[in-house]
Amino acid sequence: MERVKVRDKEFTISISEEKIRERVRAVAAAISRDLEGRKPIFLAVLNGSFVFAADLLRGVSIPCEVAFVRLSSYSGTSSTGNVRQLLGLDVSLKGRPVVVVEDIVDSGLTMQELLNILRKQEPEEIRIASLLVKPDNLQVPLSIDYRCFDIPSDFIVGYGLDYDGEGRNLPCIYTVVDD
Repeated sequence: MERVKVRDKEFTISISEEKIRERVRAVAAAISRDLEGRKPIFLAVLNGSFVFAADLLRGVSIPCEVAFVRLSSYSGTSSTGNVRQLLGLDVSLKGRPVVVVEDIVDSGLTMQELLNILRKQEPEEIRIASLLVKPDNLQVPLSIDYRCFDIPSDFIVGYGLDYDGEGRNLPCIYTVVDD
């Protein structure tokens, strides 16, 4: 589908399912290579990263674990800048390599808050793997170790990303069509 309607907005395809799979495989291979001989814990940020996390972990070839945390800063189509921790972490990260798996880094405020929370757990190191990054929107300096795509500031849905709860099941990334 080249165009889809989600709620009251039209979207057009911007990143195909094939391109997503190709980049996710490449990122999984890089993580496997970089963390060879170690047993990282992948920390998937819910809800948006669940599709990316599942595909990424299937491509990782080293022993690893996965855990989940839920943070939120979105309302409708834009970031509120107000980070709320909704669901806490239930495993120890002390002395362990951690890979944060995020669907999208937009302003960076949510990621910055998550990193502050995680550092208190004294992990060996923290790396970030993000499906999408909006470099023009970053408000804080972040080192994003693994990224699949840099994208413009447009609002998007699909492959786990939603518009008020809908559109997560779309296999591609779609960009909103301005009226």
